[in-house]
Amino acid sequence: MAWRPCGPTLAYDSGTGDWIAEQMAGAGAIRTRRMFGHYGIYCDDRFVGVICGDRLFLKVTAAGHGLAPDLALEPGYDGAKPGPAIPDQGVEDADRLAALVRATRDGLGARR
Repeated sequence: MAWRPCGPTLAYDSGTGDWIAEQMAGAGAIRTRRMFGHYGIYCDDRFVGVICGDRLFLKVTAAGHGLAPDLALEPGYDGAKPGPAIPDQGVEDADRLAALVRATRDGLGARR
């Protein structure tokens, strides 16, 4: 999937964001929070990614890369660090998505 910059023309659809959060619920306690004009995604109170333009981008971790080495690294929005861009079919597979989110959360290390 090609990178689509996020901005005023690509509004966040809360229905899509809620669905993405539901799809990853098997990873732990999932919540979203509006930030940077987009929505941050948290798993067990750890920031694991962002929903931007109705697409999910996770933080880079070795554990996450080990589960999905084929995912392209793309910035979710202008100025963001590139992270694994989850394609639509990746969000549809709830079990695999939950495993990837859980691995990302665990790969972030201890909270400071």
